[in-house]
Amino acid sequence: MTYDTNDPSYSNWAVGWAGFAGVMLIMIGIFDAIQGLVALFNDEFFVVTQEWVFEFDITTWGWIQLILGVVLIASGVGIFSGNVAARTIGVIVAGLAAIVNFAWLPYYPIWSIIVIAICVSVIWALTAHGRDIAT
Repeated sequence: MTYDTNDPSYSNWAVGWAGFAGVMLIMIGIFDAIQGLVALFNDEFFVVTQEWVFEFDITTWGWIQLILGVVLIASGVGIFSGNVAARTIGVIVAGLAAIVNFAWLPYYPIWSIIVIAICVSVIWALTAHGRDIAT
């Protein structure tokens, strides 16, 4: 991504937050894909201690996490193109990841809360500073 630093619409702050969002989407995607693979290959790794409303089979959750991880990685890579559509998809995918990790709370509660917080910060970074980035 190249920016003209003499352009009045250029903002180091906005570019930094967009870079943060892209990197976080890629990292969350990698971690979700690894969680999905673990759930697919080892059903007994994740244990639920209480009854919850969102109880799916661990294999189902594995596929959900794996597919979401791949989409998150692609979205994070797209953020670095500076495209408005990539930022929009990044916001949608980060929101979806937050919802999926909320439903994943019974299996990995602390990790899910951390990922939800990162997803919220990514959504903020892409929406608050999105129009400040010169494309």
